[in-house]
Amino acid sequence: MASRNLGGRSGSRGGGGGGGAGGKKSLSARNAAVERRNLITVCRFSVKTLIDRSCFETIDDSSPEFNNFAAILEQILSHRLKGQVTWFGYESPRSFWDYIRVACRKVSQNCICSIENMENVSSSRAKGRAWIRVALMEKHLSEYISTALRDFKTTRRFYEDGAIVLGEEANMLAGMLLGLNAIDFSFCLKGEGLDGNFPAVIDYTPYLKFTQSSDSISSDEEELRTLGSSGSESSSPESAGPPFIMDENGWFNKCKRVRQKYQLTLEQKGYLEELLRLRENQLSESVSQNKTLLQRIEDSDLAHKLEKEQLEYIIVELQDQLKSYQSLDQLSAEVSLSQTSLDPGRSQEGDGKQDPLNSISEGKEDTPSLLGLCGSLTSVASYKSLTSLKSNDYLASPTTEMTSPGLTPS
Repeated sequence: MASRNLGGRSGSRGGGGGGGAGGKKSLSARNAAVERRNLITVCRFSVKTLIDRSCFETIDDSSPEFNNFAAILEQILSHRLKGQVTWFGYESPRSFWDYIRVACRKVSQNCICSIENMENVSSSRAKGRAWIRVALMEKHLSEYISTALRDFKTTRRFYEDGAIVLGEEANMLAGMLLGLNAIDFSFCLKGEGLDGNFPAVIDYTPYLKFTQSSDSISSDEEELRTLGSSGSESSSPESAGPPFIMDENGWFNKCKRVRQKYQLTLEQKGYLEELLRLRENQLSESVSQNKTLLQRIEDSDLAHKLEKEQLEYIIVELQDQLKSYQSLDQLSAEVSLSQTSLDPGRSQEGDGKQDPLNSISEGKEDTPSLLGLCGSLTSVASYKSLTSLKSNDYLASPTTEMTSPGLTPS
C-alpha cells in the first residue's frame, strides 16, 4: 500500500511537472508579448510628448522627456539581444551599439566612424547613447532604424526569437520615429547622459493616468463622512482634521498645466491676430490695385471713343472727297461729248489722228491732282471762248499779208 501510495504520489508529481513546464512556456510567451507591447506603447507616448514639448522649449540633455525617450529606445534595441560567445565558451553581455555598427554601414553619410573615433566615449553602451543623440541631431534616426531592420540576416544573428526588432512591432517603431525629424535637438556629447556604467531606467509615471468614476467619488465621500461621525464623544472639534489632505505638489502641477495651456492659447491668439493683420493688409492692397485697374479701364475706354470719333470723321471726309472726284469725272465726260458734237471736222480728223491730249489721258490714269487741272482746262467757259475765236476772229499772220493780191508795195 505504501509503495502504491508512493507510486501514485510520484506519478502525480510527474504529471504536475509536465503541466508546469507547459504553463511556464505559455507564461513566458505571454510575458514576452506584454513586454513588447508595453515598450512600443510607451515609446509612442514618449514621441508624442517630445513633439509637444518641442513647441515650447528646446530639447536637450536636461529635458526629462528626452531622457525617458532615450531610455525607452535603449530598452527596445536591447530587448532579447544575444551575448557574445568568447573563445573559451563564455558568453559576455553585448550592447545594441554592436548591432547598429554592423547593420547601419549601408546608410549614406553615416556617423558610425565618427562615433568610433570619439575620445571621451569608451564603452560600447556610451557609444550607443552618443549615436542616438547624433542621429536625432542629423534627423536620420528613422533612416538608421529602417536600414538596420531591412538587414534581416544581421538582425537574426544578433537577436533571439521574440525580440521586438524581429516582430511586427519593428515596422511601427520605424514609423513613429519619423515624427522626430520635425524637432531641432541640441545635445552635448560630453555630458552625464553618455555614462555607460549605469543602465537606463524608464519612468512610467508621466504616461499613467487614473480616472475616477462618479460612483467611486460618492463612495469615498460617504466613507469620509462615516469616519468623521464615528469619532468618540470625548474628541473635541479642534482635534478633528479635514476630510482629506491637500497635496501641494498636485496643486502645483495643476497650476503649471493651466499656465502652459494659457501660454499656448496666448501664442495662438497672437498668431491669429498677426494672420488677420496680414490678411487685412493684403485686402487693402487688392482694393487699391482694383481701383487703379478700373481707372485704367475707364481711361482706355475714353481714348478708344475719341479714336473712334476721329476715324469716323476721317471716313466722312474721304467719302466727300470721293463724291467730288466722281462729279469731276462726269463733268469732263460731258465736256468731251459737247466738243465732239460742236467740231465735226476735228472729229473726222480725229478718226485718222488721235488727239495727243486724249492719248496722254489714255496712256496715264487720272489722278486726283490732274483731275482738277483737266477740269479747269476743259471747263465750259474756256471751251466757248476757244470756239468763238476759231469761228469769228481769225488772227492775221505775216505770211498772208505778204501774199495777198490786194496789197502792193509802196
